[in-house]
Amino acid sequence: MIEIVTALIRDKQGRVLLVRKNGTASFMQPGGKREANESDLMALAREIREELGCTVVPDSIRFLGTFEAAAANEPGQWVRASAYKVRVTGRIACEAEIAEIIWVDPRKPCERNLAPLMRDIILPLALSLED
Repeated sequence: MIEIVTALIRDKQGRVLLVRKNGTASFMQPGGKREANESDLMALAREIREELGCTVVPDSIRFLGTFEAAAANEPGQWVRASAYKVRVTGRIACEAEIAEIIWVDPRKPCERNLAPLMRDIILPLALSLED
């Protein structure tokens, strides 16, 4: 089981931010693995800063739950994601290992290759959340 922390980031139109890492085909929510002695929120803030170059707004953080799905980039592996809805401040850009950023409307079909966690859990969850 690969343990990760992930962010659900939405824009004013309700679209969800997805990232694709270098050398991969699937889009997923920003986030990643915790480093030694890191809490979820510390890891989330670090990953957002490293991947997107922006900052999590501390009072916006809302725990959504812990979810499991097949890993997108490690065949035969599973991820267990602690997911948080957050707002960010600053310019969002491809940083670190991020090759591409897209915004998708969870109310519309997405024609891009989505990670199982994103496709099966996070996007449907986004539909049920108030902004």
